[in-house]
Amino acid sequence: MQKTLKSKLIKGLCIALAVILVCAGVFFIYTADYYRADKTASEIATAEYVTLTKDGDYVISKSTQTSAARKGVIFYPGAKVETKAYLPLMDKLARQNIDCFLVDMPFHLALLDVNAADRIIQNNPQIDEWFLAGHSLGGAMASQYAYENQDTVSGLILLGAYPYKSYPLEKTLTIYGELDTSVQAKIDYTENVYVIWGGNHAQFGNYGKQSGDADAVINADAQQVQAVAYMQTFILFGSWSI
Repeated sequence: MQKTLKSKLIKGLCIALAVILVCAGVFFIYTADYYRADKTASEIATAEYVTLTKDGDYVISKSTQTSAARKGVIFYPGAKVETKAYLPLMDKLARQNIDCFLVDMPFHLALLDVNAADRIIQNNPQIDEWFLAGHSLGGAMASQYAYENQDTVSGLILLGAYPYKSYPLEKTLTIYGELDTSVQAKIDYTENVYVIWGGNHAQFGNYGKQSGDADAVINADAQQVQAVAYMQTFILFGSWSI
């Protein structure tokens, strides 16, 4: 009886271990296949005003803010997209006197580190007012963080994304491309929602064509310039109506 029980236990443990190994293998194969940043993004990564921290985050600062409250944006990348693919977008926003912090996520999945903004906020006490932003899944996770930290976060910016948690819509800016019909179908509110005509889902970042995404009519630079115009007004002028 004891031998039979022991044999079953060993067999069960072996099966459990095999399942774990298979799941781990599938996960690593899945996460190893991600979208790489293009040449434009890689070149910005070497600029003198861009700092790569020990945590793998990028800090983009051209700030000349002195007496005015210093504003910072923490950006969560989309799923399976190389972090620096969003440097062109952050570079454009940083030109508007806004400090930008581009977060590096484990395995390029914001889902695995929703509270990544904590380290940015703790390490940058010079910032007086914080905004959370994100693209696609990164936007969803940014909305969760903003919802759970409303005393810290002044506003939420969603690019090609919709709220995952009920953060106040009057403090939320939503921007998506006209051709991003999957996101459009999920947005059932109109407050602070802006459509970029001719834009698609992927072009908020610089990582090329995304599987299943429509071909944009405008290029990534044009889409990002329009997005940054909305973001700048939202952040700098303290008004949720643009």
